[in-house]
Amino acid sequence: MFETKAPPLEIGNKSAKIPIIQGGMGVGISGPGLATAVADAGGIGVVSAVGIGFEEPDFFTDFDEANRRALRKKLRKARQGTNGLLGVNIMVALTDYDTMVDIAIEEKMDFLFLGAGLPIKFPEKFTREKFQKIDAKFIPIVSSAKAVELIFKVWAKKFDYIPDAVVVEGPLAGGHLGFKPEQIDDPEYSLEKILVPVIERLKPFEKKFNKNVPVIAAGGIYTGADIHRMFRLGAKGVQLGTRFVATHECDADEKFKQAYLQARKEDIKIIRSPVGLPGRAIYNKFLADVEDGYKHPVNCPCKCLRTCDYKTAPYCIALALTQAKKGLFKSGFAFAGDNVWRVNEIISVKELIYTLLQEYEKADIEVMAG
Repeated sequence: MFETKAPPLEIGNKSAKIPIIQGGMGVGISGPGLATAVADAGGIGVVSAVGIGFEEPDFFTDFDEANRRALRKKLRKARQGTNGLLGVNIMVALTDYDTMVDIAIEEKMDFLFLGAGLPIKFPEKFTREKFQKIDAKFIPIVSSAKAVELIFKVWAKKFDYIPDAVVVEGPLAGGHLGFKPEQIDDPEYSLEKILVPVIERLKPFEKKFNKNVPVIAAGGIYTGADIHRMFRLGAKGVQLGTRFVATHECDADEKFKQAYLQARKEDIKIIRSPVGLPGRAIYNKFLADVEDGYKHPVNCPCKCLRTCDYKTAPYCIALALTQAKKGLFKSGFAFAGDNVWRVNEIISVKELIYTLLQEYEKADIEVMAG
């Protein structure tokens, strides 16, 4: 555990000494290995539920059972590996979203990060009393003040309860993005521009429910100075994904990590995903072939995403990401944040967090000195 001047991240009755969340990265990139290492270092480690059953032998014959079994297996392995804080990232667009939420709660995860859609629908069994009894904290991932207001209004009306924190993800993030293509490079939609309005929009809800709702900044955060800047804008924590891929503990194949080391600035492209959203990825021959009109055969018995039309999709994105995770880039590609070209070495999670905290303290001293 590190000593740091950075304030702890308080979410309800849970406190992370290091206010850093490791982003949930599917398919299989952030598993128990990475999550436990981050949790042990004092941050919040996150297992991604997306495509988690792909390595199970019956995934294509019994999609639901394979996912349920794999999620429980991974979460239990993570919980057994650390006494620190753990979360699970669940895409709202998953066809088995409700099941994934139930399992995460049953397996005693500290946090549920809900993204890739607006988490405004829950089974009828969810009530104010139910939420209050659950030890897990619910954290939606949003990209605008409008989205956060809609989520909180619905929760307030339907459950008489509001989420416990919010992750605000800017357009420099890796993977699927909650922005229109024309907004991604527009300065008006930068993380700095959308963070403060979200914080302001939450204040009436915090007052009404007498509850602090910390806002966590994400998307393009790379250095401790970046973290310090987000805190000065009002964020209480940060979420990083790309930098945690370049660690020894990351669950991806070494070839996947090498793709991060070898990426140049010009290799980072915005692609159109089969799920209907833009995404940021490291451009390679697989994506170039897709762009040229080559269609990889899609045999989809699982229908894992509500927004994916597998009949017209040029490829199965879950399979492509799984292949990349294994280092098989002839049949897949890697999602990555806009700053991936800055990655130049593989280090341990402890080294990374120590570096970020040192950079944070340096930035703090510089600001104090004027």
